[in-house]
Amino acid sequence: MEIDSGLSYGSDYHFLPVTSIKSGAEDEVATGVWCKTIQIVNICCISNQDDWVLIDAGMPRSADQIIEACEARFGAGSKPKCIVLTHGHFDHVGAIIELVQLWKVPVYAHKLEMPYLTGAESYPAPDPSVEGGMVAKLSFVFPVEPIQLGDWIKELPEDGSVPFLEDWRWLHTPGHAPGHISLFREQDRVLIAGDAFVTVRQDSLYKVFTQEQEVHGPPRYLTTDWEQAKHSVYMLEQLQPAVAVTGHGVPMRGERLAQGLKKLAADFDSLAVPDYGKYIQ
Repeated sequence: MEIDSGLSYGSDYHFLPVTSIKSGAEDEVATGVWCKTIQIVNICCISNQDDWVLIDAGMPRSADQIIEACEARFGAGSKPKCIVLTHGHFDHVGAIIELVQLWKVPVYAHKLEMPYLTGAESYPAPDPSVEGGMVAKLSFVFPVEPIQLGDWIKELPEDGSVPFLEDWRWLHTPGHAPGHISLFREQDRVLIAGDAFVTVRQDSLYKVFTQEQEVHGPPRYLTTDWEQAKHSVYMLEQLQPAVAVTGHGVPMRGERLAQGLKKLAADFDSLAVPDYGKYIQ
């Protein structure tokens, strides 16, 4: 799909040939909440009667897969009311421009993510020196240049409400990215956590491929503020979510989620924070 003038990805955006055994898997997480794994990242759709909203926009060059999955779910020609981004890292905005061009819908993100979504500022470089597995070592190839969404990008409402989703609220959960957000529905305690924490050890190539499930801190190679990340995990644990969809890994429920998140919050420094790396204070 040809990209309209005025919208652009960073010059370092490119297809990444990584996948997992769960690529293509779908999960009806809760009433009106559906997620699908594409390569190594999850997209999520929240529906409200006849309307729906897309959360995050996947890996670079994944637009066709996202469109196909959404049309299979909601009908040919269906489009969301808007797209909400948990943050602007490449694996959460990789297909955003193609989706905006097709659907012509607004995109919402936290105000602190705006520099990375309006062409103004690159993210800090990934840290391939950080303690971790092979994915961390290869992270130097990950795109960090800003994308340009022009007039399509909007700031989330400051009151914590989520456009078109009256039962949901967004929470500022920084650390992995300055304007990272998570979404929560109080009535059944459903959490969409983005990368504030994940349910797979994302720096390990083997665990990413096998999707071995565990509650883990945010991906190490792109997390730049570990004190904020720790506070964010603590805040999310206090919500006592019944089910969590994270940006990476299989959705997790019940006691396994509760115990894993409780342990992560209590022992964040030893479980999540790497022993060394350029973003370790």
